[in-house]
Amino acid sequence: MSALQRTPLRDFHAAHGARLVDFAGWEMPVQYRSILEEHKAVRRAAGLFDVSHMGEVDVRGPQALAFLEHLVTNEVARLYPGRVLYSPMCNEAGGTVDDLLVYMRGPEDYFLCINAGNIPADLAWIHAQASGFEVTITDRSADYALLAVQGPRAAEIVQTLTGAKLGAVGYYHFCEGTVAGVHCLISRTGYTGEDGFELYHAAADAVALAEALLAAGRPFGLELAGLGARDSLRLEAGYPLYGHELSATLSPLTAGLGWTVKLNKALPCVGHDALVKEKANGAPNKVVFFRTGDRRIVRADTPVLGPDGAVVGRVLSGTLSPILNEAIGSALVETPAAAGALAVDIRGTLIPLQPAKPPFVALKQG
Repeated sequence: MSALQRTPLRDFHAAHGARLVDFAGWEMPVQYRSILEEHKAVRRAAGLFDVSHMGEVDVRGPQALAFLEHLVTNEVARLYPGRVLYSPMCNEAGGTVDDLLVYMRGPEDYFLCINAGNIPADLAWIHAQASGFEVTITDRSADYALLAVQGPRAAEIVQTLTGAKLGAVGYYHFCEGTVAGVHCLISRTGYTGEDGFELYHAAADAVALAEALLAAGRPFGLELAGLGARDSLRLEAGYPLYGHELSATLSPLTAGLGWTVKLNKALPCVGHDALVKEKANGAPNKVVFFRTGDRRIVRADTPVLGPDGAVVGRVLSGTLSPILNEAIGSALVETPAAAGALAVDIRGTLIPLQPAKPPFVALKQG
């Protein structure tokens, strides 16, 4: 069994009482005090997350734009320096290879943030798709650490440590500057549904920056937060998690991310024909979100039942919403059944799934 990979903050987490677990081959903090309290801290004030396990890739060259338009489903041509774009990238069958962020630093200079569990496969896919384009692909994952400050007081906290004018940085925009003396790409993005910043910086500076953010944030109510709260927060916001709401066999259209699929852009993406066909004919299954009015968590892969008790799908993600105090989740169900009554059987009790449109709670994005 191979050793788990570690971020530069592994010992920082241990020193602050984190419970460390294996996440996609990385030794990561699942919680510090409690998932419930960390989740509430992010909704109430702010949380500090280590997401240094994410991958980073430079894409540079005279055909960088053309290549990225080919690679991802969203329209990269809409970007300008300082702007960020969320997009899936698909395989030829329309399934999702990964979902990622595209940063535009300049006309021939882009930066990608990819999911930790997909780094080797993503890099192989990106390199394969780059064939024939005048573009240079560089894996920068080992060079960067990434800290996220998320919550309604995130901007106040980070502003105490930087001269950058954060009020001028809009949602899904970024700037470069120093935070607590550490050079950062300061990105107004996140995975919680709240306002906040993701700070890309040199791996060697991670501990110093984390300690500075923690000290600056304590008076504002900031708490360290782990992957447990990150998952419940993202599900309350209705954000997909790769391997759950998105996968190599689930297209962004099936996942309800049609707004990220631009089928009429000047340069069609990989999977274009399959996505056009799916949009025209519909998909046999669709991702739906639900709440239950019950505290019992509906676990992933639980069968979803139709009105006659027949299995019509399966749960993709499930958790207890600390804000709603009830179970919420997502499921992949047969399209004809999606509009009807759905239920799950939990230890002999039939629990109806109440359709819901995310976000499940009021959010305060930047």
